[in-house]
Amino acid sequence: MSQTLSDTPTPALTLRPDRHPNRPVWEEPPTAVGQGLKGGVLLLVLAAVLVPLWIVVVTSFSTPGAINRAGGLVIWPDGLTVAAYHQMLVDGPVTRAVLVSLGITIVGTLLSMTVSVLCAYGLSRSRSFGHRAILLVLVITMFVGGGLIPTYLVVTALGGYGQYWALILPSSVSVFNILVLRAFYSGTASDLIDAARLDGCTEWRILWSIVLPTSRAVTAVVALFYAVGYWNSFFNVMLYMPTDSTKWPLQYVLLQYVSNGMTMPGATNGGFGSLHTQTAPLSLQMAVVVLTLVPILMVYPFMQKHFKTGMLTGAIKG
Repeated sequence: MSQTLSDTPTPALTLRPDRHPNRPVWEEPPTAVGQGLKGGVLLLVLAAVLVPLWIVVVTSFSTPGAINRAGGLVIWPDGLTVAAYHQMLVDGPVTRAVLVSLGITIVGTLLSMTVSVLCAYGLSRSRSFGHRAILLVLVITMFVGGGLIPTYLVVTALGGYGQYWALILPSSVSVFNILVLRAFYSGTASDLIDAARLDGCTEWRILWSIVLPTSRAVTAVVALFYAVGYWNSFFNVMLYMPTDSTKWPLQYVLLQYVSNGMTMPGATNGGFGSLHTQTAPLSLQMAVVVLTLVPILMVYPFMQKHFKTGMLTGAIKG
């Protein structure tokens, strides 16, 4: 009896011993030269990020004598001390500036996210009133703006000069972030939303219980963008609060100490410091720089998973 075609054994596909099982069949295995070049580029990028950070941190902990011997920024630790941080947090206005920056960042991020999420969700619903016209106006504002002087005149005419809200409201909404949120909210599974409406859910409940949980990654990333923007902002302070130093946020204090040569109480005024003083101006400046980096470095590890796992996770299984 002759064998049928279905009974004929099919030869098993075998992989080359040098091919990774997850590598596509059309992709050649990496060469030693290619792997070495990739590793070298990654090392250069890593060094470009970590070496300046290392120098700033070491200089902030250095004594005036070590700074004098190095002629400026210190590369290798030599006579470490925490005197700069102690003086910065006790004698200077940095502590007050940190509280101001934290308040502006928290309030500004909450306001920006509330407005952006509500606007993006409303524009993502095709049956919402006037969503096309509103979307067109928002897109136009991305390319056409009133300019710096009209914005300054409007804010000052409304009584914003010297007020904290002038540091938040003029930059509280980013049209780009709204469009990003709208794109992801529009991709939310319609079956979930229809099922929620059949169960009697309102639009507020749909937004809170369905849209936001399934768009958690993009919402967290946009919130991080807003928070970093508020934390690093100093230009609005130059416009609306240039004279009242008690209301300055941390970034503007950093600008005064590093760029404009302003010194803290107890710091020397000449050169890089002397052997007879407790702290040097350069170590104080670098200590303020480190302090401005710490909150972002603390928040980023908690946000990193949202960059890695994707921007939207489907909610329907089956």
